[in-house]
Formats: sequence, structure tokens, C-alpha cells
Amino acid sequence: MFAVTIDGKAGCGKSTLADELSKILKLKKFNTGAVYRGITCEYMKQFGQLKPTLEIINNFVKDLAVDVIFDGNTQKIVVNGNDYTPYLRDEVVSNFVAKVSPYNIVREKVREIQRSFAEYNDCIMEGRDIGTVVLPNAQCKLFVTASSEVRAQRRFDQLKDTENAPTYEEILNEINDRDDKDVNREHGALLPAKDGIIIDNSNETLEQTVNRCKKIIEDKQKEYNKK
Repeated sequence: MFAVTIDGKAGCGKSTLADELSKILKLKKFNTGAVYRGITCEYMKQFGQLKPTLEIINNFVKDLAVDVIFDGNTQKIVVNGNDYTPYLRDEVVSNFVAKVSPYNIVREKVREIQRSFAEYNDCIMEGRDIGTVVLPNAQCKLFVTASSEVRAQRRFDQLKDTENAPTYEEILNEINDRDDKDVNREHGALLPAKDGIIIDNSNETLEQTVNRCKKIIEDKQKEYNKK
């Protein structure tokens, strides 16, 4: 099967890019972040906002059944029989997912799900360490980046008209802090694959980035189909 991996820094538009490319190229888009969020929903169902410990997480993951189901192009996340798809972007989940996802046993569980999916589907897989750890043999690996200032401005423009909107400086500090944690994380550090293609979209529109990546993927598909 043919796989495209999209890794990259927070706020670079990886999910939107993956959405657009999957539609154009007819590849199923696997959203890794949604799986972590679904697992977090189930954790919070069982434990509320109790801070995870290694013992709690180990016992929690032992009985974890995660199903990634596609309804057309819509990815649904069902954990232990509970469909959490409508709640994945709830603020309380967004604030808690970073407390559950760093544990290696959780990451290994998600990797199993990712690898199994890629084994049976031509897909675009977006998320952390996809090209370096999850699918090191993927045929096309993209690493999306942009300057922290550009990412902060984009985020500021999205939020500036909302109630209690953060300042540009607050967003920039948050992004720089996130970048530092991502790169220096013990498990799943955010780094481009050695054979990855760097996509810096600091000075590009979404359309320009999509067109550039589309050409790269199509060239890789042609190479793959010749084998």
C-alpha cells in the first residue's frame, strides 16, 4: 500500500493540508491526533481529571479497545464502544490530552493502530513522529514547518475577534514553548525523517502549499507504481 506521512510543527496547518491532499488524491486521511484525543476522552470518562500516573496509565491501556472507522471520508474514533468523535475538540479534552499522550505505552498502542491501518489502506497519515517511527518505510514523507512568528500571527488572526482572545505575544510564547517541548520530548521527539522532504510554508498560501505537496506525492506515486 502507498503511504504519505505528514509531520511538522504545531500551527503549520498539517491537518488542513492532509484534508485537502486526501480529497484531491483519493487517499484516506488518518488523523493521529484524533486517536489520542479519543483515548483521552475515555480516560476522562473513567478517571475525570485525575492526574495520570504510570500505574494508572498501564492499567488503563491494558483494557483499551480503539476502533478507527471511516464513514465515507469522515474518520470516527470509538474507544471501548464509545463514539467520541463529536467531543474530540472540546476545550477540556484539548487541555488534558498532553497529560495522557506522553506515556510510552499509550504511544505504542496508537502506533499499533496506525501501522495496522497503513497495512491495508492507501493513506495520508498526519501527526507526530509518523515518518521517523510509525511508518519509517512510507513512500512519501513530508515535514511541514514555518517560522514561529508566522504561526503565531496566523493563530492570532484566527482568534483576535473572539472573547478573551490572547495577545500575539502570548501566542508566540506558547508556540515557542510547545516547539521546545516537542523537540526535546523523551518519546516521540518531533524531528524530520532523514529522507523526509521539508515543506516550509512561511511565505505560502494554503493553495500554494497544497499544489507543491500534490506534485511531490504524485511523483512518488509514479515511482512506486513502476516497482
